[in-house]
Amino acid sequence: MQMSDALAANFTGEFETIVSKCLTHGRRKVVDVLEHFPKPCHHVIEVLAHVYAQDAHCREHKLTPEQRLLHHQAHSAGPMQDLQRWMNDQMEQRLVEPNSALGNALRYMLKHWEGLTLFLRMDGAPLDNNLCERALKRSISHRKNSLFFKTVNGAEVGDIYMSLIHTCQLCNVNPFEYLQALQAHAQQVKADAARWLPWNYREQLALSG
Repeated sequence: MQMSDALAANFTGEFETIVSKCLTHGRRKVVDVLEHFPKPCHHVIEVLAHVYAQDAHCREHKLTPEQRLLHHQAHSAGPMQDLQRWMNDQMEQRLVEPNSALGNALRYMLKHWEGLTLFLRMDGAPLDNNLCERALKRSISHRKNSLFFKTVNGAEVGDIYMSLIHTCQLCNVNPFEYLQALQAHAQQVKADAARWLPWNYREQLALSG
């Protein structure tokens, strides 16, 4: 399963994938024109808010992927089908100018509807790609703050550090303290790196005294 926005560069054809499109990207296109088309935009946003509320319910109650799928089919499928019909009506009845900003936003969602609604047909399909995008923003910020990388090797080193820092944050570990520990015990890390990962390095610190 491949989750992304609809950018063509994301689909190389190298691997056979089940395509799932990011619902947040579709919503964002509507939010961007909210000021100029408040009534129709609010309608789309409210339907998507309902879907996200159902997904939050699934997380809160720790539903399995199979249970989550059934829950969305019972509570999200109807509103999403109504939204699809409504968007088609807006375009076919010329209630929205097709080449307007709102028309472009609705056409984007209709064109990629199958991928945007995979969560209604396949268990485990996410609604969006926000988790990965938040992680990627750290590396982009790091690259920007470093005034970009001078060499390929420098970029690879930056990638390694950002991976370690982000893993530390996911494990509730202070990245600075972790990197200090790696430097202070460089020979031990080199000999057995698997024991010096963010989630288990404290055990080795305790043994090292």
